[in-house]
Amino acid sequence: MTVDEGISRVSVPSPETRDRRVAQDDDPAVRDMVARLSAAWPAVAETTVEAVVASAFESFREARVRAYVPILVERRVRKVLGALCRDTPSGPEDGRYEGEERK
Repeated sequence: MTVDEGISRVSVPSPETRDRRVAQDDDPAVRDMVARLSAAWPAVAETTVEAVVASAFESFREARVRAYVPILVERRVRKVLGALCRDTPSGPEDGRYEGEERK
């Protein structure tokens, strides 16, 4: 299974589920992730970013190896937000590595 498999399953949440908070709300790493992603996509409401992060975490709910879940979640959320906005994030937090070109 690759990182990109299952991305189509992560969708922008409906208004009914948009108020649902990330299950790991008390986790500072999750709060930092939401803040970073909200700053990278200022056109997207923070509640939408929180809901997409929650949805991505939910898709990894049954993952046995938990160490890489935050990294996989952030990559998935960046792809979803990029597709949602059809725009690139602002600043150096755009998910590329040094020397990597945008596809």
